[in-house]
Amino acid sequence: MKYQNDKVSDIKITYIGGGSREWARLFMGDLALEPQLSGKVTLYDIDYEAAKQNAIIGNKISAKNWKYEVVETLEESLANADFVVISILPGTFAEMESDVHLPEALGIYQAVGDTTGPGGIIRSLRTIPMFIEFAEVIKKVAPDAWVINYTNPMSICMKTLYHVFPEIKAFGCCHEIFGTQEVLKIIAEKELGLKGVTRQDIKVNVFGINHFTWLDYASYKGFDLIPVYGDFVQKNFGQGLVVHKNERASFFDCLHRVKFDLFQKYGAIAAAGDRHLAEFLPSAGYLRDPEHVKSWGFDLTPVWWRKLELLEKEAKTARLAKGEEEFLLTHSGEEGILLIKALCGLGQMISNVNIPNSARQISNLPTDAIVETNALFERDAIRPVAAGAMPENILALTMPHVENHKRIFEAALTCNKALVLEAFINDPLIKDKATVEEIKTLIDKMIRNTLKFLPNAWREQV
Repeated sequence: MKYQNDKVSDIKITYIGGGSREWARLFMGDLALEPQLSGKVTLYDIDYEAAKQNAIIGNKISAKNWKYEVVETLEESLANADFVVISILPGTFAEMESDVHLPEALGIYQAVGDTTGPGGIIRSLRTIPMFIEFAEVIKKVAPDAWVINYTNPMSICMKTLYHVFPEIKAFGCCHEIFGTQEVLKIIAEKELGLKGVTRQDIKVNVFGINHFTWLDYASYKGFDLIPVYGDFVQKNFGQGLVVHKNERASFFDCLHRVKFDLFQKYGAIAAAGDRHLAEFLPSAGYLRDPEHVKSWGFDLTPVWWRKLELLEKEAKTARLAKGEEEFLLTHSGEEGILLIKALCGLGQMISNVNIPNSARQISNLPTDAIVETNALFERDAIRPVAAGAMPENILALTMPHVENHKRIFEAALTCNKALVLEAFINDPLIKDKATVEEIKTLIDKMIRNTLKFLPNAWREQV
């Protein structure tokens, strides 16, 4: 990298998953709108043709500051990288369909199925070997690069990277906190008569694990928003909150009633989407059945819809690459490029990140847990911000998942089906929903459906 005045040039960014039809395009758009950075982006993807299309698009929108290229091997893509972005789908939607929908035969419903619950566990088994390879090659050819992960299951991905390469400079980014800041912005405007508030104006203390994060402090210009939020929840619990004009038009939308309910029960603001939050808790709470889910103002996200959405995104990519559609340059709302700027020395920034708890940023969670808290970003450094101790009532909800992360990781490393069974039995969403024999049968079916992404040792066990 080269520094000149307030600009940094000759940056090399490697994008693993460079054929992405969504995240890569968001990243390319944000990069094109950033005047202080320039360099080269190397796209790597097992779908080489998809990466080639993205390179065409990237070179069209960023020809002045960025050159996009596609390479065929992971080692070549990572050589001399300053930054590495990992954004992949571990497997295909065929495997995800099994992850999400097969457990429904036992009355186990999942709104997302990519982080916890049966879907998150099986997805982890195929994700860990992929991230072992990524970490090994990063250690070999780009040990000084900053690694930004967007892939789920976030905690497992980060745990794998740090296990293989303890000195890795890696962090996981998630936009769920941003959505909760947006909720707080709207409530602050409604309740306090404010105008022109941005979500960045809402300062928060973040603690938890990815997709099960919480806030015990939220303020606007020093004004405490926790009691304001509490008053709003009490008045609007039944109807919830519409954040976007098209709310309920997408399977991703929600009315935030799960957040509101958790605030009333636990005294802190649950800071992720309701679809994710619900999966960390016993199914009787919010995921009892599809009708019960709807009564809480959110939806199960069916994989058939994801498949249709993928076809639309593929068609859009083709149009953009051929010049049949113009790339609309708008800021995505993600902070990845801003964090890269800070790491390049172009200012400081505080954002929520997923990293090991080695600085005891959450004082009563294990130091080897992957936690989500705020951190200060500055030139070539991330400095975790102490979040304090997790309240005991929330700690009791969180620890089963922290313990399961260890089981799942060990199960993947050793191809140990007994540990997978332990993880299933101890997951709150699965617990007490079926007999041990029914769970064993479900595990066998789910593993068989994802065998092509697992080490050969699994074939002998199902």
